Amino acid sequence: MGAFLEGFLQAIQLIFSLDPGLMEIVRLSLTVSGLALLISAIMGLPAGIILGLKDFRGKRLLVAIVYTGMGLPPVVVGLTVYILLSRQGPLGGLAWLFTPKAMVVTQIILSLPLIIGFTMTAIAAAPAALPMQLRSLGATQRQIVFTLLYEARSGVLAALVAGFGAIISEVGSVMIVGGNIEHKTRVLTTAIVLETRRGEFAMALALGIILLAITFSANWLILHLQGRLDPRQ
Repeated sequence: MGAFLEGFLQAIQLIFSLDPGLMEIVRLSLTVSGLALLISAIMGLPAGIILGLKDFRGKRLLVAIVYTGMGLPPVVVGLTVYILLSRQGPLGGLAWLFTPKAMVVTQIILSLPLIIGFTMTAIAAAPAALPMQLRSLGATQRQIVFTLLYEARSGVLAALVAGFGAIISEVGSVMIVGGNIEHKTRVLTTAIVLETRRGEFAMALALGIILLAITFSANWLILHLQGRLDPRQ
């Protein structure tokens, strides 16, 4: 217990001293996961809206693919991206392997199905008669979509939180495609694994505390936004 307390105090000291190595890892983690979430949201929100609103041939197959994607094993995703980006792979010419770009691609694959699935469910749960009522009032298709998004805002925000939570805490896939290279591809989760193996528990604890703080802050922000957007809360 004494060793843990000592390590915890050292970890707090590292955080408040803004240790350069620590801050570099935090910045890269937020950059990679933030960019992956942004791209996933740009692609996933419209796809979720379409799947939630439209009935068309092949929809069941697409929904099944989305649900399957929501449960993809991260290490399998990492292995697949590794093979695609390796020198012998079809995308080897991009030279993205062991770079932050490969990590972003992997995180997009992990977060995109979650954002699509949660958005689709939220849109489908909106009152079925609402689009027809809006059309009768002269609303355009864009106005109908934005109104439905507002009605389903809690589910949409949950989709973004789920996507961010899945990628910021992922270790296996980003280690495979990123290589955990110092000053280049080392992020919070991979650094925690490395520092623990080295016996540097103070640094590992500091990284863990920051990771928990980021996750908590993201969830608190979403709950705060839900409270601001919902007058009943």
